[in-house]
Amino acid sequence: MYLILFLAVSGLILAGAYRWYGRILASYLQLDPTVATPAHTQRDGLDYEPARKSWLLPQHFSAIAAAGPIVGPILAGTYFGWLPAWIWLIVGAIFIGGVHDLFTLVASVRHGAKSIAEVVRRYMNRRSYLLFLAFIWISLVYVIIAFTDVTAGTFVQPAATADGAAPGPAVATSSILYLGLALVMGFCMRRFKLGEGKAQMIFLPLVVLAIVAGPYLPIDIAALTGSSRPQLLWDHMLLIYCFFAALSPLWLLMQPRGALGGYFLYVILVVGILGAIVGGVTGRLDIVSPAMSDAQFFTFNGTTPPILPILFITIACGACSGFHSIVASGTTSKQLSNETDAKPVAYGSMLLESFLACLSLATVMIMAKPTGRPDLTYADGIALFMNNATFGLVSVDVARQFGLLCFATFVFDTLDSCTRLARYVLLELTGWKGRFGMVGATLLTLALPAIVVSLPPAVVAGQQLPVWRAFWGLFGTSNQLLAALALLGVTVWLHQRGKSVWFSLGPTLFMLVMTMWSLAITLSVHLNRLKVGNVAAVHHIEFGVAMLLLVMAVWLVIEAILLVRSRTPGTPMSGPVPSAA
Repeated sequence: MYLILFLAVSGLILAGAYRWYGRILASYLQLDPTVATPAHTQRDGLDYEPARKSWLLPQHFSAIAAAGPIVGPILAGTYFGWLPAWIWLIVGAIFIGGVHDLFTLVASVRHGAKSIAEVVRRYMNRRSYLLFLAFIWISLVYVIIAFTDVTAGTFVQPAATADGAAPGPAVATSSILYLGLALVMGFCMRRFKLGEGKAQMIFLPLVVLAIVAGPYLPIDIAALTGSSRPQLLWDHMLLIYCFFAALSPLWLLMQPRGALGGYFLYVILVVGILGAIVGGVTGRLDIVSPAMSDAQFFTFNGTTPPILPILFITIACGACSGFHSIVASGTTSKQLSNETDAKPVAYGSMLLESFLACLSLATVMIMAKPTGRPDLTYADGIALFMNNATFGLVSVDVARQFGLLCFATFVFDTLDSCTRLARYVLLELTGWKGRFGMVGATLLTLALPAIVVSLPPAVVAGQQLPVWRAFWGLFGTSNQLLAALALLGVTVWLHQRGKSVWFSLGPTLFMLVMTMWSLAITLSVHLNRLKVGNVAAVHHIEFGVAMLLLVMAVWLVIEAILLVRSRTPGTPMSGPVPSAA
C-alpha cells in the first residue's frame, strides 16, 4: 500500500503545482493568444510548422523525456536511496525545471524561435553568445554519446527470458519496425492528407504488432556479422540513423514518431499506476528498498559518491535539464501555434516527466536487489507493473520486452532531436549556409561520438564500464550547468525587460553552485587517478571537457554580472521582442 501512496502523493503534488504555480508563471510572462508565433509567420514546411497543442505536447514530451528520467532516478535510487531522489524530483521539477522549460520556450518564441543562445547574444554580447553556443554544442555531443551507447547496450543485452528468447535482438527488431512505421505514417499524412486521429488509429495497433513480431525476427548482429564488439556496430548504426533523421523534414519522421512515442509514455504512466494499485491491494508489490542508503552527504563511501552535490547531477531529466532549453528553443518554439500553449507544452511536460521519473524510481523501490543496469532494472520493474495491471494476462517476459522497447523508443526521440539541434547550433556558430552547411554540421557533430564510442571501455575498481556509464557523471554535470546558464541568459533578458527576476534567479544560483561543485569533484577524482597511473582514454577526455566547461561557465557568469551592473532595465515586457539589428 505504501507504493500506492507514493505515486498518489507524487501525482497530486505535481497536478496541484501545474494548476497553482503554472498559473502564476503564465501570468508573470503575460502569455498572449493573439500574438502570431514564428510557426505561422515563418512557416516553411521544413523546420517551421505549426502544430496543435494535442500534437505538440506528446512530441515535446517524448523529446525531452527519453532515457534521462529513467537512467538518472534509477542510478540515484541505487546510490542514495529513494527518498533523496524523490524529494529532488518533486521540488526540482516544480520550482526549477518547470521554470527553466517554460521561460526558455517563451524567450525563444519572442525572439523569432531563435535558440536560447540568441537570447544571450541580444542581451549580453557576442563573446557570451559564442561561448554559450559552444557550450550547448559540447553538451549535445555528450547527450549523443551517452544515449547512443546506452541504446546499443539495450540491443545486445544478454539476459534471456524464460522461453529462451533474447530480448535485446528482439527489441532491435521492434525498434526498427517502429521507426519504419513512423516514416510511413508521416508520408501518408503528407501525401494522402490522412488526419491525425485516423493516422494514430491505424499506426498505433501496427506498433503493437511490431512489439509482438520482435521475438520472431530477432536481429542478432553478433551472430550475423561474427563481430566481437556487437555493441560498437550498433553504436555506429545508430549514429548513421541520426545523420539521416536529423536532415529529414519534421513532418516525415520527427512529428509522427513523436506522436507515436508519446503514447508509449502515456501507456507506461497508466500501466505503472494500475500495476501499483493492483500490486499494492493484492500485496504482491510494495516498497522493499531502503529510503536512505549508506552514502555520505559530502564524502565518498568507497566507490559510492556523496549525496551533495552528486544527487543533483545524477538526476537531470525529471527534475531539471538544460537539454530541455535546447529542445524548447530549437524545435518546439518553431511549432508552437499559440503562446498560451506554452504552459501545457513546456511546464506541463516537465511535470509529466517528473511523474515518469517517479515511476522509474518506483522500479528500484520494489526490488530488494536491482540490477546494475538501469535499462534492465526499468524493464524488470515495468514488467512487474504490467503483469499486475493486466492480472497476469500479459506475461512478465512479454512485458519486459515492452519495457525495453519503451526505453529504446524514448532514446530514439532524443538522439535525432539532439543531432538536429546540434546542427542548428553549429550553423549559428560557424555561419555555414545551404545544404552543404547542413550536411557538414551534421557530420561534424556525429564524428566525435563515433570516435568516443570506439574507445576501449574504462575499468574502475576492477569493473569494466560501458562508455555511457563512464560519461554519465559529466553528462549530468554539463546538462545541469547548461540549465544554469540558460536560466542565467533568461534572467538577463527579464532584467532588461524591466521584470522582477526572482522566479529565475534563485534556480540559477542553486544550479550554478551544484554544478560547479560537481565539476570540482570530477577534476579532483581525475587527479587522484593520475597518481595511481592507470587512466583510461575516456577519463582523459572527461577531465579535459570538465576543465573546459568550468572555464566557460565561470567566464559566462562574469560576463553576465558585468553587463547587468552596467545596464539599467529596459521597457516592460509585452508581446514579442523586435528583432535586433
